[in-house]
Amino acid sequence: MTAVGRCQVAIAGAGPVGTVMATLLAQAGIDVVVIETGHDCAQDLRASTFHPPTLEMLDQIGITPMLLEKGLKAPVFHWRDRQSGEVIDFDLAEISDVSRYPFRIQCEQYHLSRALASGLEKQGNAQVRFGSRLLALEEDAEGVNLAIETMTGIERLRCDYLIGADGANSVVRKWLGIEFDGFTYAERFLCLSTEFDIAAHLPNLAWVNYVSDPDEWLVLLRVPSLWRVLVPTDGTLSDDELRSDAMKDAIFGRLVGDGSMVQTKHRTLYRVHQRVAKSFREGRVLLAGDAAHLNNPLGGFGMNSGVHDAFNLFEKLLPVLKGQVSAAVADENLALYDRQRREVTHSFTQTQTKENMAMIRGGQDDAHKRRREAMMAIKQDDTARRAYMMRQAMYESLALASQIR
Repeated sequence: MTAVGRCQVAIAGAGPVGTVMATLLAQAGIDVVVIETGHDCAQDLRASTFHPPTLEMLDQIGITPMLLEKGLKAPVFHWRDRQSGEVIDFDLAEISDVSRYPFRIQCEQYHLSRALASGLEKQGNAQVRFGSRLLALEEDAEGVNLAIETMTGIERLRCDYLIGADGANSVVRKWLGIEFDGFTYAERFLCLSTEFDIAAHLPNLAWVNYVSDPDEWLVLLRVPSLWRVLVPTDGTLSDDELRSDAMKDAIFGRLVGDGSMVQTKHRTLYRVHQRVAKSFREGRVLLAGDAAHLNNPLGGFGMNSGVHDAFNLFEKLLPVLKGQVSAAVADENLALYDRQRREVTHSFTQTQTKENMAMIRGGQDDAHKRRREAMMAIKQDDTARRAYMMRQAMYESLALASQIR
């Protein structure tokens, strides 16, 4: 394979993780090329929550003010029991001593990706190549050769390092042959978005609500212009049935009394996975974000953990790219990225999202009652409540990663 283009770092994927990583590198003077199959940053409706430490990180690349301006500030989140109406509230203002952003920002992730991609186009040492599909990669001791399909032909690119931030179906991960262990939830999730004012019909809603119920649990999230309702679906029904007006009317009917008066902007079906790559690194090729790990959406950890991957990897990779460390130290730096982010994914993100799912699903026996009592005990104990909020705000996961050597 003959290389005709050259850069220090190539990144597959122009989502939040890829554009954050590219911006970090470009601002540090590194030549970077982002390869994106789509003709724009994907308008993915799944991720919309930015946690406090993520906002602090993104301040380093100057993008947090945009998120604060576009998004909704959500210091309070609720665990709600649908049958009893009981509400257990948590206020992140209680951890204002550790964060200058003691709240979540509710803002669709594509606002971040688009803003960063636009900024990269103005950098002399960065390119975002939309409409370009990574076909193949070939690694050697000195770098990585890429074959990239465009509308007009096949382009060749050689880079010192390749970062796969190309999502759940990562071509980079598949080329490396890295196993993606875990499982897929039996039920698919249906996300309905609407301008209808749900809060006018359900009193005391926060911007973020996890509604527990043994029959039909819900996540109710507010983003700047819409309410988003996430529900599990019946696996025996077809896509058309699940996206139908009848289904929409039934779901909103159980929420607000008359589902027919609710108009939706989006009706999106997707499968949810709990999977972690066996390795986040092979030589000069590294994985980050959904290419490396997937989890259910309860808690809003997915995108945030991917951004945390990017900042961790940048810290390890920059001195390597600058030639400031020996080959042995460079190898150890990248091995440490793999250990820290992969181990914390297993010990924190996967564990916590599974616990969140168990809590919201409830159960037909007394398991649901026991979980509710456990959550109430956390709420009523100052020490336990603070630890829980530090965990849900993802400060605990970052502390765990920093302890791994």
